[in-house]
Amino acid sequence: MKNLNGKTVLITGGASGIGRLMGRRFLDQGATHLVIWDIQEQALHETVAALSAEGLRVSGYAVDLADPARIEAAADEMKAAGIAVDIVVNNAGVIVGKTFVEHSSKDISLTMDVNTLAPIYVAKEFLPGMIARGSGHIVNIASAAGFVPNPKMSVYCASKWAMIGWSDSLRVEMERAKTGVGVTTVTPYYIDTGMFAGVRSPFIPILKAEYVADRVIAAIKSNRIFLRLPWIINLVPLLRGILPLRWFDKIGGEWLRIYHTMDNFRGRK
Repeated sequence: MKNLNGKTVLITGGASGIGRLMGRRFLDQGATHLVIWDIQEQALHETVAALSAEGLRVSGYAVDLADPARIEAAADEMKAAGIAVDIVVNNAGVIVGKTFVEHSSKDISLTMDVNTLAPIYVAKEFLPGMIARGSGHIVNIASAAGFVPNPKMSVYCASKWAMIGWSDSLRVEMERAKTGVGVTTVTPYYIDTGMFAGVRSPFIPILKAEYVADRVIAAIKSNRIFLRLPWIINLVPLLRGILPLRWFDKIGGEWLRIYHTMDNFRGRK
C-alpha cells in the first residue's frame, strides 16, 4: 500500500472536473504539494487561489498539452524550482463528438495530441527523476472507449486505444527494470462531467465524478494495474474476444444502446 504522505502530485487538466476532485483528495490524504497543469487559465487561477487560501501548497502552470514545446518548458520550470514529482496523473482529455467524416484535420490532431501524445511527453519528462529516486507512479486516465468502438467517437476511441497500449507497455518496462515506478491505467465509462454533456446511457450507469476520483486514489495506493469502471467494463475484453463481432454489435451496441449513447451529445461549451 502506497502512502501519500509528503508526496508531490502533478495532475494535467486539474483545474476543473474530476481533475480538481482528485487534487483535493490527494491533499486530504497527505500529499504536501499539488501541481496543476491546465489550458484554462481562469479556472487554473481560481483553483490555485481557493486551495492556497486553505493553507495548502498548490502550484499552477498554464500548459497547452497539444504543444510539446510547452510541455517541456513547463517541466523545465518545475525542475528549476526544485519540484520533484512523485505521482503524475495524466487526466486531461478532449472529445469532438462528431462522425469521422465530419472531423477536420485540426479536430483529429487536437484529439490525438492531447489524449495520446501529451501523456507520453509528460511521462517522458518526469520518469527519469522517478527512476533515479527508485519510486513514483504514473496514472493514465484512458477510457472504456479504448475497448469498444462507438459512433461519433472514432478518433477519441483511437486516441484511447493507443493510450492503453502505451500505458501497459510502460508498466511492463518499469517492472522488468525494477525501477520502483508503478503504472496504473484507468478505463472509466462516461463520467458525469461537462465533457460528456448530453450523453444518454439507459443500461450502463454514468459514473459519478466523486466515485471515480476516490477509486483512482485507492488504485494508486494499492499499485493496481488496471482500474475499469463500472465493474461490467471488466467483461468487455472477454465478450469481444468470444463473441462474433456482429453479435457484439447487436448485444452491446443495440440492445444495451452503447452505440446510441452519443446521439444527443453536446459536450462542454
